[in-house]
Amino acid sequence: MCEGWGGNSQKKKKAAHNSLRDDTYNTNSCCPCYGGSMKVAVAGTFNVLHRGHRLLLDTAFDLGNHIVVGITSDAFAKRDRESVFPLEERIDHLKRYLSTKNKKWEIEILEDPYGSAISDPDVRILVASERTIETGRKINEIRESKGLPAMALHAIPLILAEDCVPISSTRILKKEIDEEGKMLRPIVVKVGSDNPVKVRAVRSVMKRIYSDVVVSASRVENHVGEQPWGEETLKGAIERAKHAIENADFGVGIEAGVFEMKDGLYDVQYCAVIDKTGRITIGHGSGFKLPSCIEKDLRNGKTVGTIFEGISGTRNIGRKQGAIHFLTRGIITRQKLTEQCVLAAMVPRIRYDLYFER
Repeated sequence: MCEGWGGNSQKKKKAAHNSLRDDTYNTNSCCPCYGGSMKVAVAGTFNVLHRGHRLLLDTAFDLGNHIVVGITSDAFAKRDRESVFPLEERIDHLKRYLSTKNKKWEIEILEDPYGSAISDPDVRILVASERTIETGRKINEIRESKGLPAMALHAIPLILAEDCVPISSTRILKKEIDEEGKMLRPIVVKVGSDNPVKVRAVRSVMKRIYSDVVVSASRVENHVGEQPWGEETLKGAIERAKHAIENADFGVGIEAGVFEMKDGLYDVQYCAVIDKTGRITIGHGSGFKLPSCIEKDLRNGKTVGTIFEGISGTRNIGRKQGAIHFLTRGIITRQKLTEQCVLAAMVPRIRYDLYFER
């Protein structure tokens, strides 16, 4: 989104400067808090104008009635990018969007990280993404050293694609996503277990969320023991997710543990989902009470799975229908119970606009 505010262009050619101005604006939209024009600055490379850029620009227009839009020059943009569209082309796309606004705007070509924002006393607000707002603080330090008032800094959240990674021009050019953040390739998910029940549960949930998804198993080490208790359960799920993700979009860890409640021991499954940014979301499924007759064996180190193998006569019950299938006489399977915790962990990712973009 906003790449920085820069480029004190040192008296650009008058004709070029005038061509970057919009002469139609609404003079009745002045901000009452200043009793006149509210000048707002915003900047970016705008390599591919996407949803994040539009939010950045829309926010600036919401806050003021004279918007200065900085766009990086080709030389400045190429310092940290492999592929940059020519400045004229980027300006053309930017002007098309700005022309839909009924307020005054102008475009400034940026050659460095600070530009006219460090010297223009009329700029009241700088709008930037949460990733680049630090540049605004540096600009304010320079302004104050010159006796100019500090600008109000307005940070907006990064806008995410379907995989909960920020939308960027680079990703769009690689054809990972489109300008709205929709994935153009399959979502790749790795489950930190080779247990077929867990893998099927994750696949079932993910296919309900994403139109194109690939789910695979990844056997990982587990340092919380075969039968986690209490807080070890969540720790184990997170550990599995972190070890599983590798080059995938999501790593998923699932762990079932025993929890001590007032009326006895309960079995609860936790799920942790991690993405490429390192963000972890957590959910758990319905807990069910374990029979008191197995408490002694559990406290002596046996696992729920091992105990119910003996009771039910089903080998590897934990990799099949599970203890819950036996206890409910087939009403619910372990896969369905596992799906609950996976879906719960994915809730913030389904509505990432509410959880991560505010």
